[in-house]
Amino acid sequence: MTIYRTLLILAAAVYFVFALFLLPSSADHHNLLIIAHRGASGYAPEHTIKAYELGIEQGGTYTEIDLQMTKDGTLIALHDETVERTTNGKGLAKQLTLTQIKKLDAGSSFNHLNPKRAKKEYEGLQIPTLEEIFQTFGSGHHYYIEVKAPSQSGEMEEKLVELLKRYDININHIYIQSFSKDSLQKLKRLNPSLRLIQLLPSHLSGFITKKQLKMISTYAMGVGPNARLLTSQYVQTVKAAGLDIHPYTVNDIKQMKRLIKWGVDGMFTDYPDRLAHIVKNIKAK
Repeated sequence: MTIYRTLLILAAAVYFVFALFLLPSSADHHNLLIIAHRGASGYAPEHTIKAYELGIEQGGTYTEIDLQMTKDGTLIALHDETVERTTNGKGLAKQLTLTQIKKLDAGSSFNHLNPKRAKKEYEGLQIPTLEEIFQTFGSGHHYYIEVKAPSQSGEMEEKLVELLKRYDININHIYIQSFSKDSLQKLKRLNPSLRLIQLLPSHLSGFITKKQLKMISTYAMGVGPNARLLTSQYVQTVKAAGLDIHPYTVNDIKQMKRLIKWGVDGMFTDYPDRLAHIVKNIKAK
């Protein structure tokens, strides 16, 4: 009888330890990356200094910056290849000089589309350069940079690495992501210490093989899938491959809680205050 009870206790202990490995730990929740998507873009004009500042105020732990390059080779914060959607201008960013870019109003369109959140101070905001962003927030800030359309911009990666070095940006405070595998591999060659994330298009965001994850792990430390297509099994498959997972873009509170429960390492959101509130409540428990 004593031996039987001992075996039961041992079996229970093994099960408990096994369960700990399967379930996301509270530490994982506490260290969750709250990535302010284009800044707090749900409340302020995306990719403006105002949006970045608000994202920090609302508890964002990382500021996401999309990079495009101007005609005269300056890296700017802009999501689209064209300037139409977010400014009063027209044309491709790569066909405009920095002087032309700086004349554009990058705030009034937000006021027009979001009258309840419109502010007079948003009118006339400029598209910032990456250098201006580094000058504003400093070397210790946490940046999450996406290299956009690198094949069309030429030397975008070299210019990015040079600016990181010039402004002494803490490598442990930065992630760089891209949909372009070639761009990420180039960045790894330029600086093997960079933390790189492979963005995944929707057709790879709901299903991915161990072979694909193994290939990604040769140059990147994580993946960025579309959050709408994720499952718990998908998250666990990525984690089992030794990769981090940072899904985009999560604005629904229920979805935020579900993804945290599944064990993601961070997520992009237009509303960093919502995610920060959830994380704060988890820490309080």
